[in-house]
Amino acid sequence: MRLKIGYRLVYEFPQETPIIALLNVHHSRAGDLEQPDHMLTSPSVPVHSYRDSFGNWCNRLVAPAGEFEMTTDTVIRDSGEADQAATQALGSKVEDLPDDAIGFLLGSRYCDTDLLSEEAWQRFEKVPPGWERVQAICDYVHDHVEFGYEFARATRTASETLREGRGVCRDFAHLAIALCRCMNIPARYCTGYLGDVDLPPPYPPGDFAAYMEVFLNSQWWVFDPRNNTPRKSRVLIARGRDAADVPLTQTFGPNTLTSFSVWTEEVPSITGE
Repeated sequence: MRLKIGYRLVYEFPQETPIIALLNVHHSRAGDLEQPDHMLTSPSVPVHSYRDSFGNWCNRLVAPAGEFEMTTDTVIRDSGEADQAATQALGSKVEDLPDDAIGFLLGSRYCDTDLLSEEAWQRFEKVPPGWERVQAICDYVHDHVEFGYEFARATRTASETLREGRGVCRDFAHLAIALCRCMNIPARYCTGYLGDVDLPPPYPPGDFAAYMEVFLNSQWWVFDPRNNTPRKSRVLIARGRDAADVPLTQTFGPNTLTSFSVWTEEVPSITGE
């Protein structure tokens, strides 16, 4: 399957403003790109790229005052398969986890495990450990939290999502991640493209998606508490402890986002394939 992916973000800046953008496809999928997803800017400015401590590809630039656009448009090859499941997968004891998974057990900026531990154990202790427990957490978050773009708030933590019962996809992910960590299941925050392949219309506006990966049976598995069903056309951009580690854009000054569009669309295969 071939997917056309890209974005167009337009800002208005009152003054020169530094930006860090995490908008490139993750290095684990870079080999699937038919052409690089280089970020283009208008007006054109120098862009310096680097990898952060999680291995994500980041772009540093300084936007001039006035209207400023960031965009890319490319095609990526995809297996066409839905998120994989392993319903018999079990977790590991904390002492048996690999060192690089331990950090994803700890509380973080938006995943305030210290405030959710008692709730998590009361609610999920009797659920069999492993895949079944993670799915129970996702079912609970999916059913408890009402989705709506009008509910977006950049400062909302997992405990606030639980209390308020509403949010956007990052809030669903933060709450599920925090509850998993409370149950000693490593969980990490992911952002990426997610299309509507094989879903019935009407389709919502294109957007980036937030979801999570959990560590079971010595590997990481995708769970999506917002949609709570295996999905096709998922393309990873970045991973971290929570959204504070992997904001799509981090702007170091006042600004207004005046236009936002994202696309993830299936396109025909090349003749002969």
